[in-house]
Amino acid sequence: MSQAPTPDLGYAGDITPKTAWEWMQSGAAVLVDVRTDAEREWVGFVPGAVAAAWKQWPGMQVNANFEAQVKAACEAAGTQKVALLCRSGVRSIAAAMAASDAGFEAYNILGGFEGDPDASGHRGQLAGWKKDGLPWKQN
Repeated sequence: MSQAPTPDLGYAGDITPKTAWEWMQSGAAVLVDVRTDAEREWVGFVPGAVAAAWKQWPGMQVNANFEAQVKAACEAAGTQKVALLCRSGVRSIAAAMAASDAGFEAYNILGGFEGDPDASGHRGQLAGWKKDGLPWKQN
């Protein structure tokens, strides 16, 4: 279930991973994975998600092509609604703000792909895409 959109956030709102998956499956939104290429390659990825890194390793500079990549994905899907996924739901907020500024209806996915670390320092246990048991693959 998504939270009600909050305009003062600078983007359309926050949604759960399950809502993002439902939107993606129904064609209501494009799921954009804003993690680095290395994160997607080594940690895992969501099948069917569009890869458009917000910041890229090394240096973690903002991807100058981000807006164009989101635009191309939305045009291909026939929607302006985009759900943005990062590791823990932090970078995707900045990406959602940028996408909103560019005219998209942009949502942050709460908890991201792996969520915050637990008491043992392990991700994927407290929140996020993996914790919710949603489809993902690993190379």
